[in-house]
Amino acid sequence: MSFFVVDIALPVPLLRTFDYLPVDGDSQENYQPGQRVRADFGRQLLTGIVIGTRNTTDVPRDKLKPLLARLDDQPLLSAHDLRLARWMADYYHHSLGDVLEHWIPTMLRRGAALSEADEPGWLRLADPGRPVDLKGSKQTALWQLFAQQPYIAHKQLTGRGYSLAQCRRLAELELIQEDTRLPLPELPSSVRAPLPLNSEQQTALDKISACLGRFQAALLEGVTGSGKTEVYLQLIDQVIERGQQALVLVPEIGLTPQTVRRFQERFNVPVALLHSGLNDRERLQGWRQAREGHARILIGTRSAVFTPLPDLGLIILDEEHDGSFKQQDGLRYSARDFALVRAHQAGVPVLLGSATPCLETLHNALTGKYLHLKLTRRAGKARPPGMKLHSILHQPLTHGFAEPVLSAMHQHLSRGKQVLVFLNRRGFAPLLACKQCGWMAECRRCDARLTLHQYPPHLHCHHCDHQQPVPRSCPECHSPGIEAIGQGTERIEEHLGTLFPSTKIKRVDRDTVRTKQAFDELFDEIHTGDPCILVGTQMLAKGHHFPDVTLVVILDSDAGLFSADFRGMEHSAQLIKQVAGRAGRAEDPGDVWIQTLYADHPQLNLLIDDGYHALALSMLRERLDQQLPPYSYMAMLRSESEDKAQAQRFLEQARHLMQQWLRQYGKKDAPLTLLGPFPAIMERRNGRFRYQLQIFCPHRQALHQALDAAVKQLEGIKGFSKVRWHLDVDPLDTL
Repeated sequence: MSFFVVDIALPVPLLRTFDYLPVDGDSQENYQPGQRVRADFGRQLLTGIVIGTRNTTDVPRDKLKPLLARLDDQPLLSAHDLRLARWMADYYHHSLGDVLEHWIPTMLRRGAALSEADEPGWLRLADPGRPVDLKGSKQTALWQLFAQQPYIAHKQLTGRGYSLAQCRRLAELELIQEDTRLPLPELPSSVRAPLPLNSEQQTALDKISACLGRFQAALLEGVTGSGKTEVYLQLIDQVIERGQQALVLVPEIGLTPQTVRRFQERFNVPVALLHSGLNDRERLQGWRQAREGHARILIGTRSAVFTPLPDLGLIILDEEHDGSFKQQDGLRYSARDFALVRAHQAGVPVLLGSATPCLETLHNALTGKYLHLKLTRRAGKARPPGMKLHSILHQPLTHGFAEPVLSAMHQHLSRGKQVLVFLNRRGFAPLLACKQCGWMAECRRCDARLTLHQYPPHLHCHHCDHQQPVPRSCPECHSPGIEAIGQGTERIEEHLGTLFPSTKIKRVDRDTVRTKQAFDELFDEIHTGDPCILVGTQMLAKGHHFPDVTLVVILDSDAGLFSADFRGMEHSAQLIKQVAGRAGRAEDPGDVWIQTLYADHPQLNLLIDDGYHALALSMLRERLDQQLPPYSYMAMLRSESEDKAQAQRFLEQARHLMQQWLRQYGKKDAPLTLLGPFPAIMERRNGRFRYQLQIFCPHRQALHQALDAAVKQLEGIKGFSKVRWHLDVDPLDTL
């Protein structure tokens, strides 16, 4: 047998692959790119992915280790998957092994067989054409059931009143036998007909339909309630008719149940689901259903973008502007950007839908890079809500509400409608303080104050998750005069119970909605249409359809108006418009009241008077003047350490190395701008001091050449073993 080594990608942070000897007795033909192998790496046992084989190696033969096991006979990932993973590793300057971990579910990463997605406990018909003469009506009925439905689970039979003894008797007669099978999503007994489209919806559908079978990026910019989902559904119908699969990405787990329900009502094909709320086996099952082509529609959150789909025909990103499409730790990828790359390589269209598109996407649409489709009016008889800015400067408030706002709430509730109160701050109060000495409850590990929660009572840091009991008196002066200052959703819920004693109050935040079942139950209650007040955070803002909500009250709209982050106003405007879009989505008109201290703020007034698109054009002009994204490309090098000086010195060294490289290899027509290092807005978080170095360049290729050189140099830098650092390409914020 000739000598060869197996090139393996392992889930470690080193930016290279590793050579191993094959499993004893294996030939070179046994190893194909995309297979999983088990390898000994230092003191760890890791699951790696085969990249290829070679007959030569730079590693001395006596230093090579043999692989412990080959886990797959056939590749788990295709050559197409490996190309995409390589692109992601290169673009985000990340370990290929770490990147490939995102392509396979947790159970497969741990070495499980693909067959573990199958569920035991199934019985199947052994010989459908065999004549049968059974004694007893129960056995005959059981056999007839199998004749109608060849595969039946044990639990389904016991639920229908059949015993295991009756099943064993049929098995003894070799009429049925044990089996395992991949559980496929159930198909609906009937499907709903498509809704009629207005002229704008039909135009959008026709234009994107013409792109099926080839790559085309398209922005569907539609006001809230304009019927974007109906366009998605009718487009997917065409994709399924072509014998292809559709991938639909949504920003939040909370959106997936209602999205799946709507898709299942419309399509007589299996619809698979992938999100972090599923257990490991459920994720493996959904992944395999999609990979093997059984599921024709895959709906999922961010990580579903990696799922292999052999017949991919379309990718849809709903609410494409949403920040949850960007991973904020580990591999800091953008699912939106990767979806575009994946669609391009597969030669299929990708549709980005939003009422408030991010400025990068809007810029690409305005410059003709993306197809720009617009829906300017709401679907059906629904009309855009009326929006009112209400100044609370020097005005008396009742439990945080202005009197005209309370009056409007009473009017809408008296008509049997629902009211949504938005406050993007969970907990009871954002601050607990002493009236006597000025003490404030602060997190010992973060530059942040502790939030007071009442249910159950505790102080909670929402940044590092530190929790502690509520003191009965001031820890500094021992005065009993400590009080809660400010309002969170818990406190607003309590006040509304006093102000509206005969009205149901439903709070929707991460403290009340922790499970998929709780989310489903709460939203089923809301959709009964009974008058109620919904109180919640941005969980309420993301694409939900509440047909009976006719009034939206936004209590704190000022948070993003003066943000230190240059994207602060963009994110604030998107949130306001998304929340406002929950009002008046059916036939009844909707109103939106926005309480603010800055009723004369020019950008806020532009948003209210002329809409998000007008504000976005204004912000794009500002970005152009300042040469900020999308008119330049950006990366951020971040460091953190318990030693403040070390965190800063590491980035100073990084800046020095980059400047040296630029003097030698930099291009004059593609200058890099380095800003920093300087402390993050929240300098200390979870006990570690954080610094950042911002990097801008007008040309993407020049930026990545510099980043590639910097990362390779920083991997070998000495003296900073206690400093954590990471590179964030196309960062979502600068906080």
